Amino acid sequence: MLSPIKAVLLLLCLLVSGECRKHGGRMRRWTGTDTQKHGSLTPKKLPDFTKSRKVKTEQLLKVDDHDFTMRPAFGGPAIPVGVDVQVESLDSISEVDMDFTMTLYLRHYWKDERLSFTSSTNKSMTFDGRLVKKIWVPDVFFVHSKRSFIHDTTTDNIMLRVFPDGHVLYSLRVTVTAACNMDFSRFPLDSQTCSLELESYAYTDEDLMLYWKSGDESLSTDDRISLSQFLIQKFHTTSRLAFYSSTGWYNRLYINFTLRRHIFFFLLQTYFPATLMVMLSWVSFWIDRRAVPARVSLGITTVLTMSTIITGVNASMPRVSYIKAVDIYLWVSFVFVFLSVLEYAAVNYLSTVQDRRERKKRERARSQSLPCTCGISQTRTMNMLDDNYSEADTNSLAGYTEEPMLPIEEQEEMQEVPEKAEHMVVHLSVSSESTTTNIKKKKSLRTLNIIQNTHAIDKYSRMIFPGSYICFNLIYWSVYC
Repeated sequence: MLSPIKAVLLLLCLLVSGECRKHGGRMRRWTGTDTQKHGSLTPKKLPDFTKSRKVKTEQLLKVDDHDFTMRPAFGGPAIPVGVDVQVESLDSISEVDMDFTMTLYLRHYWKDERLSFTSSTNKSMTFDGRLVKKIWVPDVFFVHSKRSFIHDTTTDNIMLRVFPDGHVLYSLRVTVTAACNMDFSRFPLDSQTCSLELESYAYTDEDLMLYWKSGDESLSTDDRISLSQFLIQKFHTTSRLAFYSSTGWYNRLYINFTLRRHIFFFLLQTYFPATLMVMLSWVSFWIDRRAVPARVSLGITTVLTMSTIITGVNASMPRVSYIKAVDIYLWVSFVFVFLSVLEYAAVNYLSTVQDRRERKKRERARSQSLPCTCGISQTRTMNMLDDNYSEADTNSLAGYTEEPMLPIEEQEEMQEVPEKAEHMVVHLSVSSESTTTNIKKKKSLRTLNIIQNTHAIDKYSRMIFPGSYICFNLIYWSVYC
């Protein structure tokens, strides 16, 4: 009975002794390694916890030991937050929407003693946007902004730099579209002043003091910034307090910039075409008043072209309720073109009235004249040049034929010439000498006809219209330039 028990006990003793030998060998190996390290003469570098991988960021900054939902020095004086801005680009200016788009680097500076840490080298630590969600940062927003976003290519463009004494630099890259109240009363000879406003959303001036970190030097711009329609004249900064009746006073920072519009584009696209249309409408004053199709088509063409120019300019502008400088120029030009059409309407009407009067005078003279039986057509009555002829002398002309008479076309031209009611000139060609006389008379009548067709209104319009338009241009450009 005792032999099996002894055998089991002996086996257990052997197992225990074997385990002890294994543990003893491990201890000797570790002891030998440590002895070698301590025996080395190489000086040991002090550990820098800011670069140590064994310590987590949350543990180093003691993020879990504090409540970062409250501002630094909660319950005490207002925390100062400095701001500086670097404008990267001014992307666009929209007159229709009355806004601008700007891309900038926005940087905040403040001190939060809760983030202070120990560092033998006094070096700062830089983090990306993942730590921002775990600590307190200023809640700055853009007043009057329509759209804004933080760039996220390839990651969120956010940088957080913490210094050992608790100072914090918070930088982000933002594109913002903000409203700009523009005055177009002098468009396109105008200058616009726009501003981008920054303000804390939740903290009043009793909790957060927002200020420009370096005054006017807090705003820096890229020298390569340029716009197609504007010349950037000046960037400057201002600050003031903003009051809200329900929440109180807030610090507000302003980024102001002045833009002056380039005029050359509008000279080519608007002013020069309008001026040429007005000058083209003056051509009708030198066209014969009897050329109705030519003068009417020229007037209508210039009117329609001016309407197209006005419509094109207003399509790219907001629907403001006041008159712009370009409206004054275009509408005055349109009035000049329209008046040239009315001028021809007046000339045509007065010419018709004058021809009607002359026709009545000829009919009245025909009814009062003596009948002629000298072979001349009875449709045209003639009076003699002087009153010395008797009735017998007049009747004695009945033997002459109609061959020496002027052709029908020349007779019609003579009828168009205004004649005195007292006398009508009649040429009775009896011999070959009268033919030469008729040719000279024919040329003089044609010259007189051309002179009389140039109406007096056209003569005055050739001087009045250009002179008035030149005076208008002198006044316009002297006022708006």
